[in-house]
Amino acid sequence: MKAVSFSPANHCNLKLQKNPIKQPILANPTHFNNHQNQKPSNKKHQFPSFSIKASKSPQTPLTKNPDTPPLVVVGSANADIYVEIDRLPIEGETISAKTGQTLAGGKGANQAACGAKLSYPTYFVGQVGDDAHGRLITEALKNGGVNLDCVRNLSDAPTGHAVVMLQPDGQNSIIIVGGANMSCWPEKLSDEDLEVVRKAGVVLLQREIPDLVNIQVAKAARSAGVPVILDDGGMDAPMPPELLNEVDIFSPNESELARLTRMSTESFEQIGQAVVKCHKMGVKQVLVKLGAKGSALFIEGEKPIKQPIISAARVLDTTGAGDTFTAAFAVALVEGKTKEECMRFAAAAASLCIQVKGAIPSMPDRTSVLHLLQTV
Repeated sequence: MKAVSFSPANHCNLKLQKNPIKQPILANPTHFNNHQNQKPSNKKHQFPSFSIKASKSPQTPLTKNPDTPPLVVVGSANADIYVEIDRLPIEGETISAKTGQTLAGGKGANQAACGAKLSYPTYFVGQVGDDAHGRLITEALKNGGVNLDCVRNLSDAPTGHAVVMLQPDGQNSIIIVGGANMSCWPEKLSDEDLEVVRKAGVVLLQREIPDLVNIQVAKAARSAGVPVILDDGGMDAPMPPELLNEVDIFSPNESELARLTRMSTESFEQIGQAVVKCHKMGVKQVLVKLGAKGSALFIEGEKPIKQPIISAARVLDTTGAGDTFTAAFAVALVEGKTKEECMRFAAAAASLCIQVKGAIPSMPDRTSVLHLLQTV
């Protein structure tokens, strides 16, 4: 992959290519059984769509539409070092892992991979080191159909990595080393750097890159009328109010919501009270990921929308499930679906994700998601 830079002398030219990577999208879409009156999108482009209507076998004729505004993911890329253990070690203890392997991951890369796997044109904007881990990640994303024109290779910082301690029940504990994700970003992104953001259909952010970068990207997107979704996963530093004010949908899990608001989130009522505090902080829509309890979307002034989990046949690895949920929600949103449909589509994608080990390797394709939605 050709290296590009955000520096003034050699910036990443984020203009959409005349002949961008063409992702397959669904043709001749039909609609959900329970959706009768589709609200028109305020975007001027015609979005691709998905369906779970009558047919018992998914119909997936493919076409290509280079004018579709892409999903743009600005975020992290990590080499995930997996170790499978029976239990977490206690203080001062050394234990042996049953197996270990290194796979491409990072919240930004995961979400970009998911968007492309769901047959939506997807750009990834991020940084990797000029090393073996960086090549592992870019190769995985490239093979998945993600546009990497805006990925920068750094010679003076290693690729970020994470140690993922995976237990037999599929639950994990993760330690992140920021590396290139947190290094060498310019203090100010140029207008040219931000052009792809302004031309996006939706922008996804996470907190594994500097807040300064996220704030600039969010402002550029909002100024162009592009919706911004912020996944709160990543650093545990305080949330800058300036960032929350530029976000359309804020998506934490229960622990992240508790950390931000300093309120208990053990019950649904407590979660609702914590969300009210988020509304007062400036974000009007809060999409809370509740693990085994599903998810809930809180829109200020409206009744919460609850989505239960779609049960998985087996749970092998929950790594990447939240990223899959967020990215699938974003794809459905940019395709003009209702919030209820977005959440159901995302729940199905997350259900498939946790049945496969690894983050990027576990991302489901669109056909599999639609098939699952037809069976539940």
